Amino acid sequence: MSAGPGSRAVSPATPSWYDLLDVDPSASEAEIRAAWKAAIADLDPTDRRFRVHNQAAEVLLDGERRAAYDAELAAAAQAAQADEAAQADEPVQPVEPADPEDTDPVGEPAGRRRVPGALLAVLAVLTLVCAGASLWLWQERDASDSEVEAATSAARAAAETAVVPVLSYDAAALEESREAAVSYLTPSYRKEYEQFFGGVMEENAPRTGTVVEASVIRSGIVRSGEDRAEVLVVVDQATTNKAAKEPTVIKYWVTVEMARVAGDWLVDGMKTRA
Repeated sequence: MSAGPGSRAVSPATPSWYDLLDVDPSASEAEIRAAWKAAIADLDPTDRRFRVHNQAAEVLLDGERRAAYDAELAAAAQAAQADEAAQADEPVQPVEPADPEDTDPVGEPAGRRRVPGALLAVLAVLTLVCAGASLWLWQERDASDSEVEAATSAARAAAETAVVPVLSYDAAALEESREAAVSYLTPSYRKEYEQFFGGVMEENAPRTGTVVEASVIRSGIVRSGEDRAEVLVVVDQATTNKAAKEPTVIKYWVTVEMARVAGDWLVDGMKTRA
């Protein structure tokens, strides 16, 4: 459900996450949270805009990811400025990343500047690089081929089993849906999942009456080790709600990060794309 710091490839016409939520880069966490909730209040969970606004909130409400994203914006601005200066033969002035603590005594941002949308062109490359660098890595272990093979097979089977309850829910039985999912999650990912579930699903699903049923089409191993594995799962997700009684089915890929905890393979992260 989450990727790298910005988790977004942009083009010159693509707004930043701040633009999407209509907040200033100096906005507080409370302001961002309020803007996010207002933005999704009238959206069905199956609406693509719902998913994109949630992606923006995931980045901007996470201190580390927001700092990395702000650094990307600053780097993009400086790169664009360097290009302009090269063409005009002018010196380049450094652009500092926005610092949430950098405020004057009355709470106004000191020295901040909003990055113009035209300067975000180079973020496509920067975001992909940061996203790749943020993927978890695990150390190679002295395990035999047979041990790794057995671990890989177990991780893949566990991922296929876990994906169904984690990506499914019933608005009429949200607590049961939540309990069915969390038993497959590591403690750290469970915390992230429950924040999303309580902040989004519990507030919106009952109003829309949404029911989502996921099913696994196929899967494959991306990377594996003795205690960690990355599994690519192709999923069909059928959705109904009060306005649409006939199910709408979408197919997408889910990269499931698996970790072995006390002998059990549990989900430690998920990234989805259509």
